[in-house]
Amino acid sequence: MDEASQEKHIEEPVHLAPAHEDYIEALVIIEQSEHVDEVRSVDVAKLLGVSKASVSKALTVLRDAGLVEQRRYGRVHLTPAGTAYGMQVWGRHQTLRRFLIDDLGVAPEVANEEACRMEHVVSQDTIDKLSAFLHGEHGGSEGDETSEEARREALEGGVTVKFEK
Repeated sequence: MDEASQEKHIEEPVHLAPAHEDYIEALVIIEQSEHVDEVRSVDVAKLLGVSKASVSKALTVLRDAGLVEQRRYGRVHLTPAGTAYGMQVWGRHQTLRRFLIDDLGVAPEVANEEACRMEHVVSQDTIDKLSAFLHGEHGGSEGDETSEEARREALEGGVTVKFEK
């Protein structure tokens, strides 16, 4: 890919399939937990419970999208765009997990699995609003309920999430 097309490609919004978002998220998690700049494919495979061949195929998609760099058979390095994308997915996961555990009383193991599925279908705008809600910020119009009243109403009304396979 020449420099001009690479710049154009990076500027366009990238939309990955949920499975590929899991890979980019795994790269961020490994980089942060191990304090490294490059990740081994085998570590991604181990974290996600997939084969090294599956990781290799996913990395090709991520590389073509300008999110990772990797020399042949080398370690994987997130590009700035890849880091931003991965941090966004990981942030959605953490916000949803926190809500499920702290506010709904879901068991941590179940919350982690369900947050992983939900993170792919919830918009960033919704996550931002949920995060503000969880932090006690309520940006509604004058006369709206307080954060605690809104939280209680949301919990009493239940939460419905539709997953498609």
